[in-house]
Parts: sequence; structure tokens; C-alpha cells
Amino acid sequence: MNHQYLKNVSTLKLKSDQCTGCGRCLEVCPHNVFYIEDKKTVIYDKNRCMECGACVKNCPFHALEVKQGVGCAYAIIMGWLTGTEPSCDCSDNSGGCC
Repeated sequence: MNHQYLKNVSTLKLKSDQCTGCGRCLEVCPHNVFYIEDKKTVIYDKNRCMECGACVKNCPFHALEVKQGVGCAYAIIMGWLTGTEPSCDCSDNSGGCC
């Protein structure tokens, strides 16, 4: 998959001091957000992250963090699936998405 979502809104964070480069995040990420460099995980393209939480759930070293299901990417996907306007609750009270 090669999807991109709204730029600079993903909540994905990598704690590189806790990463051992095991590669589990690469195995489970459906959008190729990560790669390994110098035996550590690196975020390749944060804007590809759909905030599904698979990387966080599978990281045995707690090196990743994401607010699963609260971001704009999630809101857009749910809007597509339900046929409604996306609402990620991160904007002002206008009800829109970002």
C-alpha cells in the first residue's frame, strides 16, 4: 500500500533509545512506515501512518507510541467506510477534521 493521509497529523512517536532494531514494527505495519538503519528502527514516512496501533502492540521493547484511533487518518478511513464526513475532534468546535 502506498497511501498518504493528512500531512503532519500522525501521533506516531519512536523512542529510539528503547529500540533494539528487532524489526517487528516493519513486519506488521501495513503502510511501510518504518525501515532499519544502523540496527535501529527509523520512521521512513510518518504521513503514511494510519494510527492502527499494530506497531505499538507488537513492539516488545515499548519503543513506539501512537494514539490509536484518534487521529485524522482514522477519521478519514471511518468516513470512507461509513459515508460520513470525517471528524477527528482535533480541530475547533466546527466539527470538521483538521
